Amino acid sequence: MGVDIKLPIGLMFTILGIILTIHGFLTVANAELYKKSLGININLWVGLSMLVFGIFMLALSKKLKRPEAKK
Repeated sequence: MGVDIKLPIGLMFTILGIILTIHGFLTVANAELYKKSLGININLWVGLSMLVFGIFMLALSKKLKRPEAKK
């Protein structure tokens, strides 16, 4: 009996990535918000990378489903 945590991790990263990406797009014009991060929209870039990683984990969880052993 193996525990497969790719699905919950993929869901968590995908949902958080969507939230951060939307927040990054909505605050792209606010230069004061990104002053501490040297003008980089860190919410957008981290959100996109989390989204890509989450989708990758979800794809792995769907692709590597093992068939149940027959008894």
